[in-house]
Amino acid sequence: MNLEDFTATELAEKIRHKEVSAAEAVGGSLEQIRKHDDQLNAFLNVCEDATENATRIDERLAAGEDVGPLAGVPIALKDNMCVQGTPTTCASKILEHWMSPYDAHVTDLLEKAGAVIVGKTNMDEYAMGSSTENSGLALTRNPWNTEHAPGGSSGGSAAAV
Repeated sequence: MNLEDFTATELAEKIRHKEVSAAEAVGGSLEQIRKHDDQLNAFLNVCEDATENATRIDERLAAGEDVGPLAGVPIALKDNMCVQGTPTTCASKILEHWMSPYDAHVTDLLEKAGAVIVGKTNMDEYAMGSSTENSGLALTRNPWNTEHAPGGSSGGSAAAV
């Protein structure tokens, strides 16, 4: 079973029905990031605690709790979305070491829905661009042709998908 072949809702359904665990889904995502990101630079930060968060989802499911419509689904956020205790750089050297003291509203909603954040994706610095060639931290490559940019100010997210 190739987990990347499923939509988020299909994967959440498989996790809720225990056909696959949240830890397996998140672990698979982290494995793909480790395998490809050196070449792509899609991610500016990888949340290594994601597997622990996924295991908590699995434990809650085993206890019969409702874990939400995105139960255990791995999610990457553009690096202008705050995740408490995680760097939020907006792809700028000025913010390279800034740690968010709070969650963005969208982060809170995704976590309440059961999603597991696996990392923060590259972007044009402060989202001011259209190709992700203007990141202050790394040039994101198109996974289909690494000589090309992925396009958009959300190119890290596009390359990650």
